[in-house]
Amino acid sequence: MHVMIIGAAGMVGRKLTARLASDGLPGADGIDRLSLVDVVEPSAPEGFDGTVTRTAADLSAPGVAGSLVTTRPDVIFHLAAIVSGEAEADFDKGYRINLDGTRLLFEAIRAEGQRESYVPRLVFTSSIAVFGAPFPDRIGDTFHHTPQTSYGTQKAICELLLADYSRRGIFDGIGIRLPTICVRPGAPNKAASGFFSNILREPLVGQPAVLPVADTVRHWHASPRAAVGFLLHAATLDTAPLNQRRNLSMPGLSATVAEQIEALRRVAGNDAVALIRREHDETIAKIVSGWAEDFDPQRAIDLGFKAESSFDEIIQVHIDDELGGSLG
Repeated sequence: MHVMIIGAAGMVGRKLTARLASDGLPGADGIDRLSLVDVVEPSAPEGFDGTVTRTAADLSAPGVAGSLVTTRPDVIFHLAAIVSGEAEADFDKGYRINLDGTRLLFEAIRAEGQRESYVPRLVFTSSIAVFGAPFPDRIGDTFHHTPQTSYGTQKAICELLLADYSRRGIFDGIGIRLPTICVRPGAPNKAASGFFSNILREPLVGQPAVLPVADTVRHWHASPRAAVGFLLHAATLDTAPLNQRRNLSMPGLSATVAEQIEALRRVAGNDAVALIRREHDETIAKIVSGWAEDFDPQRAIDLGFKAESSFDEIIQVHIDDELGGSLG
């Protein structure tokens, strides 16, 4: 089996690559080829006996999508995107990367299939940013798209394209709307949601962190480990029960910033919490005010997708996966 990951150098892409290299795809034939693609050359995974191709390329550049698809991967994970804050700050770049790159990939698959039968499984990472206020108490599986950011609009358009290309039999697509991933390892990025991770990640290692919004802000979260699990499950899921509703909101955990902080206190103590400094940022606060707070993702749950049930558990996943299993 040939698996391609577009966006393989990102945090989720790296973790997905490592899991595929070590465990393969659950319930599927063994993987003998991995193709890893990103704007910077992805790292090769450890412990993988098959062929690994690493490509530095911009999916939105002319000819790139076609050259990737001619290798005819059986499963394509499309993770490549610029994040919400950057997409809002740079209108042209957001639409070029998040929308045009995706459409070029879909068209390249269509062109390859017209030459010779080819219908890969395509797993696309969408976002809960496709939804916008006013919200019900919990967003169910039939809530309409009303994005209030350019990033959310780009993802919503791609969801519609994925459903239509799947309806036409061009590929077998499934879109997964990721919760905000927390705790993200590594350095802060340009995502407006970055502070959700920052206020936990830095204090856990004795570093200060800035909280730019009120403690009362509530949001929807899942760990990086859960995100990788969503992707793996989507890659082998029987898509027949989806019919034409090819995009799913993933399970997660609804929590306020205050609840995050109290979980940090339980896990790491008062000294860690004292490292959080409150500095209101009106731009971030305005963006966050239009985000969803809670979901009822029953379709995804019924299909076997799973996430954490407490913020203590999410923090412990970070400690286990990034900090060697303990603090200090």
